[in-house]
Amino acid sequence: MIRHLYIYIAMALLSVNVQLASAQVKQQLVDSVTICQLLQEGAHQPAGTCLPLFFAKKFLGRPYVAHTLEGNDPEQLVINTRQLDCTTLVENVVALTLCTQRRTLSYFDFKHALIDMRYRRGIIKDYTSRIHYFTEWITENTKAGIVSEVQSPVPPFSSIQKINLGYMSQHPQSYDALKSHPEFVSIIREMEQAVSGQQFRYIPKSDVKNTQLLRQTIKDGDIIAITCKKAGFDIAHLGFAVWQKDGLHLLNASMLHKKVVLEPMTLYQYLQKHPSHTGIRIIRIK
Repeated sequence: MIRHLYIYIAMALLSVNVQLASAQVKQQLVDSVTICQLLQEGAHQPAGTCLPLFFAKKFLGRPYVAHTLEGNDPEQLVINTRQLDCTTLVENVVALTLCTQRRTLSYFDFKHALIDMRYRRGIIKDYTSRIHYFTEWITENTKAGIVSEVQSPVPPFSSIQKINLGYMSQHPQSYDALKSHPEFVSIIREMEQAVSGQQFRYIPKSDVKNTQLLRQTIKDGDIIAITCKKAGFDIAHLGFAVWQKDGLHLLNASMLHKKVVLEPMTLYQYLQKHPSHTGIRIIRIK
């Protein structure tokens, strides 16, 4: 009787594992087909097309899901075009843009563009090799020639953000990987200290208005990184700049709307609704 029970449990577990593996394969297939289709569409766009916005708009309506990169031990590359948060939306769009510009249009090319962007020096070693704070993401991808940060003219870049990171190392219980690997905490802390102390110009939220100066400074498709005053953090949210008649709007993976949306309110209005938001930094894909 007990032996039969063990066999039944083993068979049930095997069935569950097979089903999970099958679902994962199907999801990977969906993502690879989506990426290849988007790259082919991007390659046929006329000269002058704003590729970041072209690709970002392809994700409108996709569900917002947080922490889609987590839960893999050991660390591995995650490609998920079905569910997005603000960071993975930006990374997917930048990788698609780069591949289209380079005319490297295979899924393999996309994967390596994503690895080079998401992991320090393009090497997946473990959880600590992934770039976790967006300021470091900007710095590393600027070195790689992928993006550049706009910090002039002054105004509108009339405020300075001094980076002081520390949230991850101070709250390891909030991160599954750090709970499972406490030895990673000191490595994360070293990274935070290496990035801290840098200063960057940003546009204060009171100045994110529909002015000629701002229209000349921020371009459609620029990455908008919203600065914040939450202790230990640098950036609260990400999205893409979209100019409309009434002013600047944010195309983003929205936790509020639970999907990728072009915010109906202007970015100025959006920022005023969030007391912890201080302004915006602007990053341009090269």
